[in-house]
Amino acid sequence: MEAGERILIASFVFKGLHMKTRGLTIVACVGLLLATVPVVAHHSFSAEFDANAPVEVTGAVQKIEWLNPHVWFFMDVEDDEGDVTSWAMEMGSPNQLVRAGWTRRTMSIGDVVTVRGSRARDGSDTASTRYVVLANTGERLFTASSQRLPG
Repeated sequence: MEAGERILIASFVFKGLHMKTRGLTIVACVGLLLATVPVVAHHSFSAEFDANAPVEVTGAVQKIEWLNPHVWFFMDVEDDEGDVTSWAMEMGSPNQLVRAGWTRRTMSIGDVVTVRGSRARDGSDTASTRYVVLANTGERLFTASSQRLPG
C-alpha cells in the first residue's frame, strides 16, 4: 500500500466518523429540546395567581377547553348594572379532574356556575378555580387545584 492510498483510506474513515458524531450531536440536541417541552408548558400557581386575592363569580359557561396541561373554561359574568365581563378559569389537568369525579359532560356550554378561586396576579379577569358549584344541581365540585385559600 502506498502513502497516497493510506491517506485516501484515512480520509474516508475520518469523514465517516465525523458524520456519525455530527448525527449523534443532532439527535442529542433534539432529544434535549423535546425533554424540556413539559417543563416549559407548566407554571407555578403562585407565579400566576394570588392566593390572597380570592374571587367568587357566577355566570354562564361559554367555552370549555378540556386539554393538557390544564382544563380551561370561559364564562360571562353579569354585574349589578348589567355589564357583562368574560372570565377565563383554569382548573387542574384532565386526569386530575377525572379522579375528582369530573367528566367532559359534567359542565356544558350555557350552564350557570359559581366559581371560587384565586385571581390572576396581573389583575385580569382570570382565576385558578378552587371549586365550581353547578346552579342546576347545587353540586359543588373541586377542581384539583394546587392552591390553598386563606380561611
